[in-house]
Amino acid sequence: MTLPRLLLAIFALLCGSSAAQEVVIYGGTPGGITAAISAARLGRAVTLIEYHDHIGGMTTSGLGKSDIENRAMIGGLFKEFVAGVHRHYLTKYGSHHENTKLCQDGYYAEPQVAESVLESMIAREAKITVLKGWRLKAAEVTANKLRGITIVHRRNSEVRRLRAKVFIDATYEGDLYAAAGAKFRLGRESREEFDEPHAGVVYFDYQAREFLPGTTGRGDDALPAYTYRLCLTKDPQNAARMTSPPPGYDRKDYLGYFDDLKAGRLAGPKVFKPGRGYNPKHFDTLVRALSVADIPNGKHDVNINPRPLGFPFPEENRGYIEGDEATRERIRQRHRSLALGLLWFLQNDPEVPAAHRALANEMHLPKDEFTDNGHFPWQLYVREGRRLVGEYTLTQHDITGKGQEPKHHADSIAVGEFPIDSFPCRKRQSGDTLVLEGYLGMLDYITRPYEIPYRILIPEKIDGLIVPVAASTTHVAFSSIRMEPTWMALGQAAGTAAHLAIQASTEPRAVSINALQTHLLQQGQVIRHAKR
Repeated sequence: MTLPRLLLAIFALLCGSSAAQEVVIYGGTPGGITAAISAARLGRAVTLIEYHDHIGGMTTSGLGKSDIENRAMIGGLFKEFVAGVHRHYLTKYGSHHENTKLCQDGYYAEPQVAESVLESMIAREAKITVLKGWRLKAAEVTANKLRGITIVHRRNSEVRRLRAKVFIDATYEGDLYAAAGAKFRLGRESREEFDEPHAGVVYFDYQAREFLPGTTGRGDDALPAYTYRLCLTKDPQNAARMTSPPPGYDRKDYLGYFDDLKAGRLAGPKVFKPGRGYNPKHFDTLVRALSVADIPNGKHDVNINPRPLGFPFPEENRGYIEGDEATRERIRQRHRSLALGLLWFLQNDPEVPAAHRALANEMHLPKDEFTDNGHFPWQLYVREGRRLVGEYTLTQHDITGKGQEPKHHADSIAVGEFPIDSFPCRKRQSGDTLVLEGYLGMLDYITRPYEIPYRILIPEKIDGLIVPVAASTTHVAFSSIRMEPTWMALGQAAGTAAHLAIQASTEPRAVSINALQTHLLQQGQVIRHAKR
């Protein structure tokens, strides 16, 4: 070995460098997992990096049901995951067991089952290396191309430097492309920027489907509220009951719910649809602060209902996206305290009516879930973070149409089908009587499937990078695309595109769309929708 090569080898060893990979994916979300699997199945060596000690993002951290309105519109690896969940319950319990019925053909799952299925899907791919517990430290960009990243282990501070032919940012936050210098949006566009009716500051009556006073359409830096998605059990033998309030508990955070109860805002919906977390027992009680859906083994998928004005989570995420590790951890702990505090309040506060407390005490954290995290989910529900500025920006008009069918895209690589649904951006203001500012509850609308172009995955300028999760959309459009099944489809497309870029020795932005679409169709992906 020559002296320069020897010195380089010693330097690499000291820096914790590893050999160059073909594909490096930062973010073990469902979109990152499908990207890894699709690239590996096409023969590529893949490294999948995850900040937490678990993979699967929200799908394995409390989100017990796949949010999908039209099952025919999402196929590919998402359907493989669903089939794996269904097979688990069929094998363990048989076709006629209640748990098998509650899994809804594999679309509903306990967090531990979802994680097991995703882990087994990865384990079958010998070309995937998974690194858990690592965070991004830096990105190396030269000549507008991402060429390497430096990661640090969260516990022992070990440093590694990874180079790759193609990188994929599959984080909810968009951390990798931000570090690489790609342009992004953070917050809400104004109504004028893309002529989107629901953009900017908005008060929207989700039942009457009309805008309310206070709507300005002004853009700002606000983000939809974050929460934790809870998994609770009704099995007393599996209950990890709270014996004290969480650190930082303040009952004043929840007193607004009493006003909601008095004003009738905790009543049942005008339109009752299965799978929306509607439990008639909870209507007109304080427990309606939660949205509760049954999943197998006596458990519930529990969302925090964003419609009451007492909803305490808006604005608590301020500073999270661009904050350092200490800031993010502080905000995560604040959200954990708020979520556990709400459960404690409903179960124990003496001002809560006894009958309501009894209902709340039917549900507890499960002993057999999240056993290394106090039976509490480990992934903060980051509903929206950065949004890439890509070669194309998906807008409300791509989703709803503008007096016509949604747009056809020649480079379509997936189909979106979920309604526009954004959590509130601000806490209750002095004049609020019906909805919180920023809430876009369009769940009862008829949603027409829409095509998603490959260009929203490609940064405007940075090469060597594909972005299937925090992709190029407006805030309003992101409020539809932000569903794990959709992200799994986009991740599958990203992994396939990475393979094609390497195969053709070209940049991801220059891959053959025809070849990409052909591969995706062969993989069972849905890339077109039929006109209604």
